[in-house]
Amino acid sequence: MLVLLPPSEGKASSGRGAPLKLESLSLPALTEARETVLGELVELCAGDEDKAREVLGLSEGLRGEVAKNAELRTAGARPAGEIYTGVLYDALDLATLDPAARRRAARSLLVFSGLWGAVRVTDRIPSYRCSMGVRLPGLGALGAFWRAPMAAALPEAAGDGLVLDLRSAAYATAWKPKGEVAGRTATVRVLHAPTRKVVSHFNKATKGRIVRSLLSAGTAPSGPAELVEALRELGYEVEAQAPAKAGQAWVMDVLVEEIH
Repeated sequence: MLVLLPPSEGKASSGRGAPLKLESLSLPALTEARETVLGELVELCAGDEDKAREVLGLSEGLRGEVAKNAELRTAGARPAGEIYTGVLYDALDLATLDPAARRRAARSLLVFSGLWGAVRVTDRIPSYRCSMGVRLPGLGALGAFWRAPMAAALPEAAGDGLVLDLRSAAYATAWKPKGEVAGRTATVRVLHAPTRKVVSHFNKATKGRIVRSLLSAGTAPSGPAELVEALRELGYEVEAQAPAKAGQAWVMDVLVEEIH
């Protein structure tokens, strides 16, 4: 099982670990593209601070993120699972998983990123600010930039098992499963059970809990249909829509009573 996650806008500090080593990151086929984006981002942020803040969509209160990006090559690095914070990652709470579940997380979780393309939670990265929606001056929209490198790297990462796609729309632009990979991919919507309306804040928390439940239970569904049954056994109310034709992903609705 491969689980595709969005990153978080907020991130923990880099800490005092050894600096980034691009060649040590998972999915080595992305190394050249990572170097390109990293170089563009560092150059942008080491120059005109106001321009960098505008490009990155940062408020005045986040001005310090520009200086942080300028030092990415020398900043301390930590496991990505410690860098990413926010609602989904709070609910996932990797640090409190038992050892077996943490090993499963290391194998199965892949976090998409405007800067790195995608990383495993064990990959050591510095704290940064660069969303997939950013248009860097020399590269254009990052979602479009990453499509070719990701198309080369992700099918191998997906292997021959289930792909559980929990990414937000901006990060889904970087790679869309195709062909037989799409047929074993499941996307998830979180709906308020009484109204069938999509929820926002609770959407992220629910997705984090779903991943935690699967990792903790050691469940390894081989495809979307098996995932539906596994989630129901774990106590989730799930409705699933099989694709209308080949080459499309399954759509799963997880129904929740709470929306806060």
